[in-house]
Amino acid sequence: MDEEVHGIVIVGGGICGLATALALHRKGIPSLVLEKSENLRAAGGSIGVHVNGWRALDQLGIAGELRETADNVTEFHDVWQNENNKSVVVPVRGELRWVKRKDLIETMAKNIPSGAIRFGCHIADIKPANPGSHGAILTTLDGSIIRAKALIGCDGGNSVVAKYLGLSPPKSFPRLIVRGFTRYPHGHPFGPHFLRLRCNGLFVGRSPMTENLVNFFVGVWHPGGSVTKDPIAVRGLVLEKVKEQCSDEIVEMVRDVDTESLIVLTKIWYRPPWQVMFSSFRRGTATVAGDSMHVMGSYIGQGGSAAMEDAIVLARSLSRAAGSGGGGGELCEKKIGAAMAEYVRERRLRVVRLSLESFAMGMIWATKSMLAKLACQAIVAVLGTHSLGHTNYDCGRL
Repeated sequence: MDEEVHGIVIVGGGICGLATALALHRKGIPSLVLEKSENLRAAGGSIGVHVNGWRALDQLGIAGELRETADNVTEFHDVWQNENNKSVVVPVRGELRWVKRKDLIETMAKNIPSGAIRFGCHIADIKPANPGSHGAILTTLDGSIIRAKALIGCDGGNSVVAKYLGLSPPKSFPRLIVRGFTRYPHGHPFGPHFLRLRCNGLFVGRSPMTENLVNFFVGVWHPGGSVTKDPIAVRGLVLEKVKEQCSDEIVEMVRDVDTESLIVLTKIWYRPPWQVMFSSFRRGTATVAGDSMHVMGSYIGQGGSAAMEDAIVLARSLSRAAGSGGGGGELCEKKIGAAMAEYVRERRLRVVRLSLESFAMGMIWATKSMLAKLACQAIVAVLGTHSLGHTNYDCGRL
């Protein structure tokens, strides 16, 4: 059977995979993205991009275009409904915009060279190359063989590349979360404010995207029993719970959601921070980025931005290894391995902090142990999670 040979192969064509390919392209280094879906995975809701994410997007050269699709959010409005309706308004640190995942994916893809993304390519197995070589041999479901000089896994929490590296599978919190968009043809009345409403067993988030479009999520922390993944049925279940505790404007927002935008999650996947701290994220000339490396809950809104930071740092390290010319053909296996080791060292403490913050926030809701809850609240306080200290980060120039 014929074998293909490529320099840098990226497994996964989501946010991280496309950001990595685009970052490498900006540095003059070619790559091939292997995506198991038959087309761009542009479905899904939105992601909140804080100032650290916009810095990464600026380096990728697509921030300006994306800013035109999403309004800036200037304040957090936190409401604790069961604590005497306690309400606090906190200014946003830096820049925060909610971007449609579709817009982000499509903007990245159109800036990557034609033919650099191969769809319908599902990797079934990965083996090391011949003795003395640090590359990898990938086998697809249809039996095709792809030999990669360098391999980057951007294929999510259930990553085949992470398994090849020997990483433990991620863990999960049981949660019921419904997300979607609601359109207001005559304009919404909420201003540039991100509402975070905590009720008894509910957490509601609402943020404007444009003057006519609002993004929201509703988390049910203890849904009980088995939960269907049918979006319409879940919308009905969540709507009943919202009617019991929330204002009419929240009820109307959930009721009038664009049903095609509905996303239902029944588990929140995460890699424990101690795994992120001590795991080996490199094997020869193979490494991981994004959720494959540090999948985390959405409690601090950093999954997408952290993935784009990974892309910038990894492309920068590989570019240095290639020399000042940045040509992909100059990359030898020894230099690739050293560049990936440098990338892992640079990212380790950053993603440990994010994973720890997200884990602590999740445990505050999940645990029934008052001692564990207090410990997690202390972690959140020390790290400045509520003041968004984690967003004031710059991954540097590409």
